[in-house]
Amino acid sequence: MLAVVGDLPRQVREGYAAGLAAPGLPSVEGVRSIALLGMGGSAFPADLVQAQLEDRLGIPLVVSRGYRLPEFVHTDSLVLALSYSGNTEETVTQYRDAVARGSRVVALCSGGELAARADEDGVARVAVPATFPVPRSAGGYLTAAALGVLEATGLGPAVGADVDESARVLAAAAARWGPEATPNPARDLAKRIGARTPLIWGSEGPTEAVALRWRTEVHENAKRPAFAAAFPELDHNEIEGWGEGSGTGYFLVILRAAADHPSVARRVAATLSAVEAAGLEHEEVWGTGKSPLAQALSLVLLGDYVSAYLAEASGVDPLPTERIDAMKAILRKGA
Repeated sequence: MLAVVGDLPRQVREGYAAGLAAPGLPSVEGVRSIALLGMGGSAFPADLVQAQLEDRLGIPLVVSRGYRLPEFVHTDSLVLALSYSGNTEETVTQYRDAVARGSRVVALCSGGELAARADEDGVARVAVPATFPVPRSAGGYLTAAALGVLEATGLGPAVGADVDESARVLAAAAARWGPEATPNPARDLAKRIGARTPLIWGSEGPTEAVALRWRTEVHENAKRPAFAAAFPELDHNEIEGWGEGSGTGYFLVILRAAADHPSVARRVAATLSAVEAAGLEHEEVWGTGKSPLAQALSLVLLGDYVSAYLAEASGVDPLPTERIDAMKAILRKGA
């Protein structure tokens, strides 16, 4: 897993190139909305793409999880179906509905049912390499590929410069946080968290999606509970739950980026003051790079490393997902 985490710079470059050069992309003339379909490790790329582009597009872009395709998604919608395995039941179900409604569809997958259906339906497909050990480890590739597809259609902005910068920033960060690095801030943060439950706070925009990524990587890699929330929403509800002494057993990580809304800095300080009695030990970590994409992806890389080091400290193998696999087996038996 540590080797896969450190491979993020290459993923980003290759995924973007693959999306940009995808053959047979549909016409987007008259398109009035964009829907990104995904679940689990293949939904995070959709979340990050939405965060990167929603204030740069002239039409709505939504992320749709689950089985139900939004009713407004129709012939004037571009739909990107993201599933690393190609067998994600919920995404395949929404894909079928999108095709039936006459939407302009692009599939991003390594194979499976989604690839077979796309080929049968004459739908454009970005062939993701089937070399990643687990779906969540393909997140960088899928994110960059989706950005490339949207740029190639003309609906998304040109992001080549941001991708190049992100790859350089990530390569430098991997050298600082990888298993051979000494000192190692990522390993040190994992040690500070220790046996406590991680609480990750991001903010609206790129770091909100990244906070969710940190949470799910702790779940799947370290096999531990974790929780995530985002400013400013958490100031309207969550902080009321952090009463005196309630922070025992938790460790708070606050994700910061220069791309955050200017009000976030003031809110972070005020919020920490308001929940001081909870006794939450915390650390702020900042994304690096000039572009919002580089800042977000650098925080993704840090979280991936921290979750792997938490797994290492607990003596667990981060790759298998036994409970998820068991649940899927139960569903198959009941089908």
